[in-house]
Amino acid sequence: MNKVPTVSDTKKDFYNHHTRPVNSVYRRVVEELMVEMHLLAVNADFNYDPIYAMGVVTSFERFMQGYQPEKDKESIFEALCKAVGKEQQQYRQDAELLKTMALHLPGKELLSWFASPTPLEETGDLHNTIIAIAQNPKFKYSRLFAVGIYSLLEQANLELVKDEKQLNEALKQISSALHLPEDKLQKDLDLYRSNLEKMEQAQLMMADAIIAERKKREKRTQDKKQGATAANNSPESIQESDSSQGETPSS
Repeated sequence: MNKVPTVSDTKKDFYNHHTRPVNSVYRRVVEELMVEMHLLAVNADFNYDPIYAMGVVTSFERFMQGYQPEKDKESIFEALCKAVGKEQQQYRQDAELLKTMALHLPGKELLSWFASPTPLEETGDLHNTIIAIAQNPKFKYSRLFAVGIYSLLEQANLELVKDEKQLNEALKQISSALHLPEDKLQKDLDLYRSNLEKMEQAQLMMADAIIAERKKREKRTQDKKQGATAANNSPESIQESDSSQGETPSS
């Protein structure tokens, strides 16, 4: 019988794959996402699906905006996926699959499709996944699945998610079609959007702080240059220079 990995095992596995320190400002984001993915991965009722994958990818990209060094982001995401036994390519490919579907089923057409999933040339057997979710009384709903639903709606019709009334109606229809807990879905997305706003504000503050620090460094450098120039042009410095030039070399 295989031993079920603990959260500590998953964290250790993550840092084995991503060996550089995670920027302190973003560490909580990474670890909370890691724990959430871990708890789902070890749950007997959980099954990976493209909507969940889109929720993971979207959450990571949104909350990790502005991460420095930029090149470490891909390594962090890859380590997150590997730590729960998946490959990042699968998450990204499945997220792209849903983006493709959103392009072909904008707005109300997407809502109708959820109510009656049919094969689409561009999305393979995705309709079977949706049918399986709707028919599974033990389907393991998660916050990341909710984020995936929201991201799909966002891709299909940005104006819809900006309109609270339309968004609530869309979520109600999808909840009904897939037998999801509507109240939980609404609350999870309210919290997600609230946290997103807070993170965006924090990122703006960090950007402002970086700009302010850069200006301070530039001013210090400029002050040093001006100080050196002033010292070279001082009467004492000029007199010393003249004296030096007027000296005759001894024979």
